[in-house]
Amino acid sequence: MGNADSKLRFRKAVIQLTTRTQPVEATDDAFWDQFWADTATTVQDVFALVPAAEIRAVREESPSNLATLCYKAVEKLVQGADSGCPSDNERQVVLNCTRLLTRVLPYIFEDADWRGFFWSNVPGAGRAGRLDEDIDGDESRPLAESLLLALADLLFCPDFTVQSHKKAPDTCDMQSIDSCEYIWEAGVGFAQSPPLNYVHDLNRAELLKLLLTCFSEAMYLSPSMGSKSLNPWVTFFCSTDNRHALPLFTSLLNVVCAYDPVGYGIPYNHLLFSDHREQLVEQAVQILVVTLEQEAGPASTTLQPLQALDSPGSPSASEEPESAGPDNLFVNYLSRIHREEDFGLILKGLARLLNNPLVQTYLPHSTKKIQFPQELLILFWKLCDFNKKFLFFVLKSSDVLDILVPILFNLNDARADQSRLGLMHIGVFILLLLSGERNFGVRLNKPYTVRVPMDIPVFTGTHADLLIVIFHKIITGGHHRLQPLFDCLLTIIVNISPYLKSLSMVSANKLLHLLEAFSTYWFLFSSAQNHHLVFFLLEVFNNIIQYQFDGNCNLVYAIIRKRSIFHQLANLPSDTASIQKALQRRKKSAAGISRSSSTEADTMEGSRPAAPAEPGTLKASLVATPAIDKLTEQSQVSQDGTMVSLTHTRSPQRAADSSTAAGVSDTESNSERDMEVFHTESESVRSQLSRGSSTTAMWKPTPDWVLSWKTKLPLQTIMRLLQVLVPQVEKICIDKGLTDESEILKFLQHGTLVGLLPVPHPILIRKYQANAGTAIWFRTYMWGVIYLRNVDPPVWYDTDVRLFEIQRI
Repeated sequence: MGNADSKLRFRKAVIQLTTRTQPVEATDDAFWDQFWADTATTVQDVFALVPAAEIRAVREESPSNLATLCYKAVEKLVQGADSGCPSDNERQVVLNCTRLLTRVLPYIFEDADWRGFFWSNVPGAGRAGRLDEDIDGDESRPLAESLLLALADLLFCPDFTVQSHKKAPDTCDMQSIDSCEYIWEAGVGFAQSPPLNYVHDLNRAELLKLLLTCFSEAMYLSPSMGSKSLNPWVTFFCSTDNRHALPLFTSLLNVVCAYDPVGYGIPYNHLLFSDHREQLVEQAVQILVVTLEQEAGPASTTLQPLQALDSPGSPSASEEPESAGPDNLFVNYLSRIHREEDFGLILKGLARLLNNPLVQTYLPHSTKKIQFPQELLILFWKLCDFNKKFLFFVLKSSDVLDILVPILFNLNDARADQSRLGLMHIGVFILLLLSGERNFGVRLNKPYTVRVPMDIPVFTGTHADLLIVIFHKIITGGHHRLQPLFDCLLTIIVNISPYLKSLSMVSANKLLHLLEAFSTYWFLFSSAQNHHLVFFLLEVFNNIIQYQFDGNCNLVYAIIRKRSIFHQLANLPSDTASIQKALQRRKKSAAGISRSSSTEADTMEGSRPAAPAEPGTLKASLVATPAIDKLTEQSQVSQDGTMVSLTHTRSPQRAADSSTAAGVSDTESNSERDMEVFHTESESVRSQLSRGSSTTAMWKPTPDWVLSWKTKLPLQTIMRLLQVLVPQVEKICIDKGLTDESEILKFLQHGTLVGLLPVPHPILIRKYQANAGTAIWFRTYMWGVIYLRNVDPPVWYDTDVRLFEIQRI
C-alpha cells in the first residue's frame, strides 16, 4: 500500500510540474522533494510515471521548471557524493535522482537549443563545494562537470557501491578515500577480489546507466557533425579532472573480464537465481566502448597514476621511456597495459564470454547464454587497435583461435539475418585486422577438433579450412546487403594464404567454386568492379602454389580438375558482340538474381534471400563501409620476414613501363603487375562497390575496359602448373588404370615444381589502417547496439535520434 501511495505522490508531482505555468522557485524544497524524497519508485516506475509527451511539454512551455528540476537533481547527487550516503534515506534519494535524470536527459539532448544547458554555469552554483578551496569563489562549475564528478565519487561510496573496509562512522569524508583500494574486482592492477554484493551491483548498474545516458549526446548529432567534435561528456570524464579515472577504468575492465556466467555449472542455475552481475557487466562493457571511442590529441598533463597499473614486482611503466599519450585517460591506460599476466587475464575473460553461446550440454537451455557479444567484439577491437602489445600477445599462441571460432560462429549464424548486419561487419573487421599479421596465418594451421554446432559441411582439417568454408557460406548463402564485405572476406583469405600448409579437399573445392562463380562472363561484365574478386582468388592460388605447394595436394588436384575455369579466363572474349551476348544470357537465365548469389542459380546452390526478422524487431541503420583500398594499406613481406610498408602505388601503365624499362624477365614483370592491379584502380571505381543498381545501370562494359584488366590476370603461375602436371596425371591414370582420387593425390603429394614455376612473387599483405570512414562506422554501430540493448527501461526509445535511423522490421 505504501508503495502505491509513493507512486501516486510522485505522479502528482509530475502533473504539477507540467501544469504550472509560473516558474517554481529553486528554494521551494517542499515542491522539489516530492520527486526524490520519501519515494520508493523503481526505474521502471519512473519511466512509466514520466511520459515522453509531458517531458517535451515542460521543455517547450515551462523551460525554467525543467532547468530547475535538473539543477536540483544534480545538487542532490553532489550532496550525496559529499556525505558518502551514510543513511538508507540518502541512498534512496541518490537513486531516485539518478533514475529521474536518466529519464529526462535524452529529451534535453534531442533539442539543439537545450544541448548546451548542462555546460552553462548555473547562477549561484559553486564549483561543487568540496573543490571550493582550490578554486576562486566566484567561479562556478558547469552542471555537467558537477554531475560527472558526483557520479564518479558515488561509484566508490562505501556501503553503497563498494564494500567498506572497516566499520565506518556515521559520516564519511569521500575526499580522504583512496578509490584505488576499492576497485570492484581483482584483475589488472588489483589482486583482491571483494565479496559479491548484489545490492552494490544494482546500485553501480543504475549509476552507470545514468553515466551512459550522459555520454549519449552523440546519438543526437548527425554522423558528419559527430565526427568533427569530441563528445564533451566523455572528454571531461576521461580527463585528469576525474580523480577516479584509473580505479574506474580498472574496475570496469576487471568486472567484464572476471565475469563467469556459467559459475559452478549447476544446470538451470540461471533460472533459479537472479544474476545481478550480468546487468553490471553489460553496463560496464558499454561504458568502456563509449569512453574508448574517441582519442584526443597528445596529452599535456603528467600521467603518474598509470604506475598503479604495475604491481610492485613488475617493471614500472615509468621506467620505460613513454611518449605523452592521448588526453583521454581511458585510452591511455588501455594502451599502456603491458604485463603478460594482465594480457592473459583479459584474453581469457573475453574468450570465455565470447564462447559462452557456443557451449553445448546434454540438457537443453541448461546453461546461461550472455546477450552482448557485439559489445565484447567492439572491446576486443579497441584492445587490439590501441594496444599493439596486446595484439602481438594474442597472436603469440593458439589462444587467438578461442576468439576466432566464436567470431566465425557468429558470422555463420548471422549471415542471413538483416538485423545483424553490424555484427557481420565487426566480425569481418576484426579478422581483417588480425590477418595483417603473419602469426595469425600460421596459427590457422592448427587442426580444428572442437565441434561447434554450425550448419557447414563436415570436414577434417584446420582452422583455416573452417574460415574458408564459412566465408564461402557467407558469400553464397548470405543476403544482398553483405555485398560490400566480399572484398574484405577475400582480402582476409589472401593475407593468410602464403602460410596455409595444407587445405582440406572441402575448402579447396569451396575456393574453386567461388572462382567458378565469379569468373562467369555475365558476372564479370555486369559490374565495373566484379573482376576484382577474380584477382583476389587468383592471388590466393598463386600464394599457395609458390609458397606452400608441398602440403597442398588437395588444392592442386582441385585446380587440375577445374582447369577449364582458368582456360576460360585466359580466353575471355573482349569484343562487343561477346559482351552483349553474355549480358543477354544473364537476363534470360538469371532474371531477379542479385549479386548476393554472385552467379547463376545453378552455380550457387546455397544462395537464399535474407531470412525475415521476427515481427516488431527494431534495427539501427549503419553508414556505408569504406572500400577495401581505404580500409587497408599494402605491406610487402621481405626475405627476413619483416613487413615493409608500400605507401606509393603506381598506375598500371607506369608499372608496366617501369618494369619493361628495367629489363627484368617476363615472369617478374608479370607477377609485379599481377599483384598491383587491385590497388591501382581509381577511387571512383572502387567506391562503387557498395552502391546500388542505379550506378550499375549507367555503366556499360566496353572492349577497352575488358582488355585493361584481362591482360593483367595473374594466370602465369597456374598455367605453368597445369602445363607440367596435367600430362603427368593423365599419363599415370592411363598407364596404371587409376580411377581412385587417393592415388592421384599421393602422386601430387610427392611431386615437385622446383625450377619449373615462375620466380616467386613478393608476398603482399593488406593491413588494416585506421581511417575516418571506419571511425564513423564504429560510432554509428556502437551507439545503435547500445540503443537496442537498453530496452528495460527504454532509455532512448521514441526520442529524435539523428546518428542513425531506427527501422521496425
